[in-house]
Order: sequence, then structure tokens, then C-alpha cells
Amino acid sequence: MTQQLVNGVFLGSVYALFAVGYTLVFGVLDILNLAHQAVFTASAFVCLTLVGRLGLPFVVALPLAMLAGGVMGLILDRVAFRPLRARPDTHFSVMISTIGMGIIFESIVLGLYGAQVFRLPAGIFPEVVFDLPGARITLVQVTVVGFTLAIMVALAAMLRATRLGKAIRAVAQDTRAASLLGVDVEAAITASFFIASALGGAAGVLSALAFNALTPDMGRGIELKGLAVIIVGGMGSVPGAALGGLILGLTEVLSVAFTGQSNLRDAIGFALLFLILLVRPRGLLGSRASREA
Repeated sequence: MTQQLVNGVFLGSVYALFAVGYTLVFGVLDILNLAHQAVFTASAFVCLTLVGRLGLPFVVALPLAMLAGGVMGLILDRVAFRPLRARPDTHFSVMISTIGMGIIFESIVLGLYGAQVFRLPAGIFPEVVFDLPGARITLVQVTVVGFTLAIMVALAAMLRATRLGKAIRAVAQDTRAASLLGVDVEAAITASFFIASALGGAAGVLSALAFNALTPDMGRGIELKGLAVIIVGGMGSVPGAALGGLILGLTEVLSVAFTGQSNLRDAIGFALLFLILLVRPRGLLGSRASREA
């Protein structure tokens, strides 16, 4: 059981890091960025290029891949979001636009690398295992969980205590009022896209490191789970995304342990999330009056 709990926390951390990018953009614009999974995928392949072809160490490749993810977020904002924000049917048109941009990003990765499974070079990360009572924990798992916790704490502190964070929260609450109060709305939105996509890129890189498998469509498997996580946690809530990711990760791992079948884990996980929404339609940390950036 201890081992399953460790595995569940680890898997939930990957889900949470991916989902927080979804929820940050939704918290500001009230619109889902359905190209987020393509940023997840493309950033992982950027890391593969940096460590496999250029020979950079992983500790250097990770922030560079996050930077690449952030740049892709800026492109998404400029191409898929900004031209459509003023339209009356913004939600639907932007969703279609982001789906198109996601397909473009995936097609670029597919054209550059081909339709096959890739693996990160051996030895780019220390293969250290810690033996604990009832569980074995790898250094990769510790790194992923620790990185996710550090990112969540840093993001929460940024949103609460910095000028940029307060501007993002103001835009999330009321764009027009924030503009009247002197907040640079476009700068806040741009920063939100950059941060959210950089976090999505980090999730892609850490997922590739943890499972040692990269494919041009690797983001599709996590996309629906990321959406489920932010809905259950509360749309627009960063702490909710973390809590939802942890719940889904633990549910999937424990369902395999108790049933002995991996093909039921998605059904059980989504059934539990559905039951939570029946009790809390706005999500575990959702709010009727306001949303969190």
C-alpha cells in the first residue's frame, strides 16, 4: 500500500503540473486552451533535441524546454486568442482556433521526428533508488514531486504577493475594471500565457523523463485528464488543480492495486470525479462569486 501511495502521488504531480497551465489561462480569460497538450508534447521533444543531439545536461535542457513552451504560449496568444477576443462568439471560436493550433504544433513535431516512440538518452539523470519501509522511491519520482510542489508554491506566492500576480488576479476578476484602474490587461494576459505554457512544457519534459517514452501524440492521453482535474478542482483555481491531480493520480494507481486490472483505471478514476461533481458541481475549491487566477 505504501508503494501504491508513493506511485499515486507521483502520477498526480504530473497531472497537477499539466492542469495548472489549463486553469491559469481559464482563470484569466474564462476560455480553455485546447492546444495546451500540444505544447506539452512539443516541449518534451525540444528537451529530447537538446540532450540527444546537442548533448546538453538535463538541468540545462529543462529550463530551455520550459522557455520554448512559454514562447509557444505567446504564439498561441497572438495567433489563436488575441484576434478573436472581441468577437461575440469568443468561447466557441477560440476553442476551434486552439484545436487548430494544437494540430499544427503536433504536425510539426510529427514532420520533424516521424511517427515512432523516442526515448531520452540513457544516463541523463541519475538512476538512484531509495529503499523505504514498504516502498522504493526513485530519484526521478522525488524530483517530479518536489519540482511540482516548488512550482505550486512559487506560483501561489507570485499571484498573491507580486505586482504581476495582482494584475493577473485583477484581470481574472474583471477585465474592464482592471483596465480602468490602470492595469495593463494585455501584458497580464501575455504573462499568463507564457507562464501557463512554460508549466505545460515542464510537465511534458518530466513526463518523458519519468516514463521514458515520447511520441508525437503523447499529449492527447493527458489532455482529457487535465480537463477533468481542473473541473473537479474548481475551474480557475490553481490549488484546485493541484488537489484534483493528486486525487486522480491516487485513484488510478489504487484502482489497479485493488482490481488487478489496468484497463479499468480510467473508468474508475473518471467515475470518482463524476461523483465528486454531483456533490460539488463547481469543483472542490470552486467559488460561486469569484474565480482564482
